[in-house]
Amino acid sequence: MRHTRAQVLERLREQVRQGQPIIGAGAGTGLSAKFAEAGGADLIIIYNSGRFRMAGHGSLAGLLAFGDANAIVLEMGERDVLPVVKDTPVIAGVMGTDPMRQMPHLLRQLDQLGFSGINNFPTVGLIDGRFRMELERTNMGFAKEVAMIGQAHAHGFFTAVYVFNPDEARAMAEVGADCLIAHMGLTVGGSIGLAPEDALTLEEAVPRVQAIGDAAWRVNPDAVLLCHGGPIATPADASYVLARTGAAGFVGASSMERLPVEVAMTATMREFKAIPVSGNGRDPAASPITR
Repeated sequence: MRHTRAQVLERLREQVRQGQPIIGAGAGTGLSAKFAEAGGADLIIIYNSGRFRMAGHGSLAGLLAFGDANAIVLEMGERDVLPVVKDTPVIAGVMGTDPMRQMPHLLRQLDQLGFSGINNFPTVGLIDGRFRMELERTNMGFAKEVAMIGQAHAHGFFTAVYVFNPDEARAMAEVGADCLIAHMGLTVGGSIGLAPEDALTLEEAVPRVQAIGDAAWRVNPDAVLLCHGGPIATPADASYVLARTGAAGFVGASSMERLPVEVAMTATMREFKAIPVSGNGRDPAASPITR
């Protein structure tokens, strides 16, 4: 179901009024989306990285030249996610720096498919150093993502954006971003997540999340602040950050679908392998080895 920007914002504000956190869930498959909705997710977000993640690869594959990011999201939305989501707003992760796309046309396509909102992913915000500088100098930097979000806002989409510092938060708020997601880096944990010693600590994440919110609120006092990634990987982690900042909720991708699947499937397989076997299926009294 396609929701208007006003409808999505009202749903989120109602969660805040009820004292409930706003929870966004990344979905790499229809199954993930279906049961994120069943569990009460307020937003479902489709990223190209979800396809790689649920194929067993690291989420940062979504930033590399392994496929057309925007084409993957179009296909995932049309064929996998939108057909099974009943009422939850579905957000499209759009690669705003894609130089081969006519962005207004892509946004119209996403609208016609039934997406209710737009997010900036893949994002160059995850890139630093010389390569980031060169992307910025050659018109493939974060400003392109800001411009895309401005276009999405003008089109009437709800917009929920990843930002990595106060300057990016301010720029996104100035073009009308409704929801600022303070991104703390690649999620820790599991088989293909970041090692805890390579990530921020929860204590370090708190002031960074708050600084992003403060920058956005100076532009738009009604902006919604959420947090994501890095050391914020479990409900307990999210609770820690929400209790110490002005963030109204949490967006998870690996923490919503990859980590739970890794744990549940491993545990279930071990339970099956622990079943005692007394026979070979024909004669319970006979050993399958000695018969």
